[in-house]
Amino acid sequence: MHNHLKNELRNIISGKNQVRYGASIQAIASYLINGETTSRSIESEKQFKEQEEKRLVNYITKNGLWISDIDFSNYVSEGAEQKVYLKNSESVFKLNDGIYYKFWVDYFHSLLLHNFFFADTAYKLLGFTYENEVLYAVVQQSYVSITQVTDIENVKLFLKSNGFEIIRNNDYSNKELGIILEDLHDENVLTKDDTLYFIDTVFYLTDDFWK
Repeated sequence: MHNHLKNELRNIISGKNQVRYGASIQAIASYLINGETTSRSIESEKQFKEQEEKRLVNYITKNGLWISDIDFSNYVSEGAEQKVYLKNSESVFKLNDGIYYKFWVDYFHSLLLHNFFFADTAYKLLGFTYENEVLYAVVQQSYVSITQVTDIENVKLFLKSNGFEIIRNNDYSNKELGIILEDLHDENVLTKDDTLYFIDTVFYLTDDFWK
């Protein structure tokens, strides 16, 4: 069963299989991977990410993905990785600069994994913007109206039932799949009517994912 799921996830990452709101994300990730001309092991990570961002900016411009009419008046909150704004009563939009990831392509892979595992709060990529000379991806997500404080023990039990074991604090690992899932504290997992909603996830693929 794990092998079947791993193959399905690999096909989603590679763009062979579809996932909710995945097409545009898969297209960008594929473009970035296909545009790599130098091994990550040869260049420094900083150099690589700089070159990767240049390719990403070229893609954004070529495909008309710049957003210039963002309404910043409905500010909700922000963390280290993103800023959150209320779009309407049903959705929010978030600006993410990919700071939690070594490379932009890893951020897009994380979005795809989130949309597979947590389709009810799937990210829809709207486009990109610059703020204070920093590149941000702009994504839309359903607004979750909480009815109770999240019990982290419920999060642990839910994830354990799906093969994710806690490794430290609010970070989890699924060794069978080769996936790490981090930062699942009670502000990133909300509870509405006794149901957990994962709204901010940080997925990483390990080398085992591809084995």
